[in-house]
Amino acid sequence: MFTIAEYSAELMKDPFGILTGKRYEFILDLDVAEDDELYHEEGVTLRVIYVIEEDAARIAKYEFLMTSSNKYIDFELEEDEEKMVLAFCQEHFEQSGE
Repeated sequence: MFTIAEYSAELMKDPFGILTGKRYEFILDLDVAEDDELYHEEGVTLRVIYVIEEDAARIAKYEFLMTSSNKYIDFELEEDEEKMVLAFCQEHFEQSGE
């Protein structure tokens, strides 16, 4: 399990108007315990694409990255972690400066 140490959120532009709803990109800097298999010495960042369509919200895509190199980490969120990240995005997307 991890905790979210810092984050940024930004409304993604759709210059062609082909996507429905609003999309936000979240960059979450994570604190990961050293004994966790996700742990990397250089740090771990989670990039999340959060989508709001009408009254529904969901995570469209996410990827783990090494913080300093932006190298992709092949890892999936566990169900409870995904729920935690979704709740975090729902709580913080309005602070993206839309």
